Amino acid sequence: MRVLAVGAGGVGTSAALIAARRDFFERWVVSDYDVARAEAVVDRIQDDRFVAAQVDASDADAVATLCRAHGITHVLNVVDPRFVMPIFDGAFEAGADYLDTAMSLSRPSMKDPYSEVGVKLGDEQFDKGSEWKVRGRLALCGIGVEPGLADVFARYAADHLFSEIDEIGIRDGANLVVEGYDFAPSFSIWTTIEECLNPPVIWEKGRGWFTTPPFSEPEVFDFPEGIGPVEVINVEHEEVLLVPRWIDCKRVTFKYGLGDEFIDVLKTLHKLGLDRTEPVSVKGVEVSPRDVVAAALPDPATLGDRMSGKTCAGTWITGTGTDGNPREVYLYHVADNEWTMAEYGTQAVVWQTAMNPVIALELLATGAWEGEGVLGPEAFDAVPYLELMTNGYGQPYGIRDSQA
Repeated sequence: MRVLAVGAGGVGTSAALIAARRDFFERWVVSDYDVARAEAVVDRIQDDRFVAAQVDASDADAVATLCRAHGITHVLNVVDPRFVMPIFDGAFEAGADYLDTAMSLSRPSMKDPYSEVGVKLGDEQFDKGSEWKVRGRLALCGIGVEPGLADVFARYAADHLFSEIDEIGIRDGANLVVEGYDFAPSFSIWTTIEECLNPPVIWEKGRGWFTTPPFSEPEVFDFPEGIGPVEVINVEHEEVLLVPRWIDCKRVTFKYGLGDEFIDVLKTLHKLGLDRTEPVSVKGVEVSPRDVVAAALPDPATLGDRMSGKTCAGTWITGTGTDGNPREVYLYHVADNEWTMAEYGTQAVVWQTAMNPVIALELLATGAWEGEGVLGPEAFDAVPYLELMTNGYGQPYGIRDSQA
């Protein structure tokens, strides 16, 4: 296996550091628009399997050319989702398989954005699924932590814990604190704005996908391992667009713990138009307001030594257990920033995201997972994944079970 990783930010760096401890690949190309960032990752790892390269992620031909130059078999996209389609298309053009941690962007309905969907997350990729299948190539989409591991949990629950599922609800919460900053997101602010200010999507059997206003349906969810109760709200996220394609259930939701202060900041950015991606002219220079916000905030990849606490990603499922009785389960994984910094030198949120595509690549390399077309994590057997994550990567998952 020869991997091209596009992006040398927090997730790209963490993925390379995690992969360096495994032996399933022969080449890992760390690429970035800023080649110095890619070179810094390679210098940090000191492993002959890793090389650095420059690439323009917005240029499909550039991605394809780099793939051919290194004989790439698998492209791993670990940059902002605005670059999904050129990287996706570049991998296809080069005849390589493809993985990402976030799917192609949505576009809200112009008619009624807060009740009906427009272009959904991943639609542009799924529209090309038949082309990938005819070519015999695989695009494994949404294989970060959320989406990704959360979808693997959903697959495992459907296959092994439930005979009938009422709701699959992704619930994400943390007690992370960043010292010395009034406001410092632990993940890409560009992506966070996209997720949190777009109309959240819900899926219900018989109704399909529909939207609600941002920050709707707040509830308090009790997270494990000392995190405790956190208020979570509806957020647009890929799991809601992925899970119903492969798993029989009645309802799918995604709720994220942001906190009142974070929500107020996002609302203010929206009121001021600073969430916009379309360039505006500033003293004769065309700039995107959202890019300015991202540039003004600290890089999440650099916050690990100022961060403390844990982050929890998990999937909450309700329904009827295999014994015919009502059942409620929360499958989850917790990353402790103290551990990820001590072990890998990267902060917990980006590390937890990066672990999952590396596991998926290893499963593809060994043949434990295989497929053609555009697929989500739900399309694969969850057991090999969870076994490799637990035993091979030393990352056990938890289960909070009403039947336990």
